[in-house]
Amino acid sequence: MASTIDPAMSATNPAAASPASPTAASGAVSSPLLQRRRSPEDAADYVTVSDPVIHADGMNKFTSFRVDCRPPLNDPSTTAATVANNTVDVFLQNNPGQYSSVLRRYSDFLWLYERLHKEKAGAIVPPLPEKQAVSRFSPEFVEDRRRALEKFLRRVVLHPELWAAECLLTFLRADDVSFQHAKNTSKMEDVNSSSNHGGAGSESMMSGSLGGAGAFNLAPKNKAGIKKWFSEAKTTFSGDLVTSPDDDLFDEIERYVEALAIQMKRVSNQASGLVRKSKEIANGLFEFGLAFHQLGQSEGEELGAKLQLVGGTADHLSSMAAQQAEAEFRRLEEPFKDYIRIIFAVKLALNRRQDKRVSYTALLHEIQTREVNLNRLRMTPGGEAKAYSTEMSLQRYQAAANVAQEEYAECSQRVLREVDRFKREKAEEMKLVVLEFIKLEIEVNRNMERAWGELVPKLEEGSIDVRGGGGVNAGQHQHQQHAPQPTVVNMPPPQLPPPVPSSAMPASQPMYSNVPAVPVSAVDPMSSSIQYRDNNLPGMGL
Repeated sequence: MASTIDPAMSATNPAAASPASPTAASGAVSSPLLQRRRSPEDAADYVTVSDPVIHADGMNKFTSFRVDCRPPLNDPSTTAATVANNTVDVFLQNNPGQYSSVLRRYSDFLWLYERLHKEKAGAIVPPLPEKQAVSRFSPEFVEDRRRALEKFLRRVVLHPELWAAECLLTFLRADDVSFQHAKNTSKMEDVNSSSNHGGAGSESMMSGSLGGAGAFNLAPKNKAGIKKWFSEAKTTFSGDLVTSPDDDLFDEIERYVEALAIQMKRVSNQASGLVRKSKEIANGLFEFGLAFHQLGQSEGEELGAKLQLVGGTADHLSSMAAQQAEAEFRRLEEPFKDYIRIIFAVKLALNRRQDKRVSYTALLHEIQTREVNLNRLRMTPGGEAKAYSTEMSLQRYQAAANVAQEEYAECSQRVLREVDRFKREKAEEMKLVVLEFIKLEIEVNRNMERAWGELVPKLEEGSIDVRGGGGVNAGQHQHQQHAPQPTVVNMPPPQLPPPVPSSAMPASQPMYSNVPAVPVSAVDPMSSSIQYRDNNLPGMGL
């Protein structure tokens, strides 16, 4: 059926295009606005993700990618370009000519994403492509994931807070054995951090159960219990958290981000609807052109040729509309969806600051509790050993609280810098997206108007020789076409035959006194036509 044909095929498949399609308006296809624009992260084009390979190891099936990092050696043009785009590539300045090539899978990118959140808490980490349970080994999905991973990695390299992260350098340069060792080490660090910094409650549980003697053993014995206690501790301390002079500013930022997420979601939905409408217009023009082609083939001659011209123009405009829909998807829908993911990354950065705040508050509460216990034990006879144990654990908590306070302050300052950069860069990028969309719509509509305008003179021509010949007959036919056509108003009455006596009329024919009789033999049934009354006849005037 015709409805199953993709209108975009007529732009790429010469056989699908009509022979009568106009080619004068085809210049719009090569417009720069219809091509993929250069993104800010393309400044780090020396970082590439390529060569996806699907591995099948028993039940474990995954896709590996080749990650290349080849920063040039003091390239002046590259440095000038980054400065011109208001983005200084600090990674390139500090790692000139340090080439590396490794194989990484999606789980390795996920490890890098999580480690960036922990090593640089409060930074707006670029979003990572989401997981997919079905069709994750199809060529289309693998290619989309490859582009998304490359975009993520380039953004991390250009990030002013993340470019020097230790986990990034490990990801780019470590071999398979060293990288696996780094992943295992990071897991052990996470377990230890739960007992030292974030999991301060684990020490409280062990010390309470052992009367303070467990303060020397900071290794967690029950991970599930520690996590449960810490989640409950966050809820308990949420109403009595430590305060800072910037709390009002962060509250304002959170309200701004929430409102921005709602409005941007609405705009993204409308942009998706606009792209969907453009695709429907492309399909409609294709069906319209196909119907006119078929109608023209059934008519033939001059009318058929004109109908085929209309069909060819509609088919060409269908190709233009399909390219417009694709350009709108790349230049409008995709940027808005990516903007929503960036807003979610801002929320994660704010949540990391909140986590640091809760951890610091939990340590302060634990210090207060141990100070009370220490004073009580010092006043209790025979409690010197427990008092000493509690005092040692109190010193550990005070040291951990100092570290947590520094991390909390550092995270807060990083969030403020990141939010400022987010507003500045995204405002400029949003302005560029809107301007490019307006220019795209202007150019496409001008090209469509030009295509229809070139069709009008061809349809207004008096004659089109479908067989390609001209000559005298064509000229005569054209002269007859421009001659005024008679109508019912200006057409002269035809010459009627002379009247016949009533005696010669058949007896069955009715007689009227004011209408001349016409003999039956004078009327040819094969050449009969409409007979016009004479206005001079009596009784027929108005």
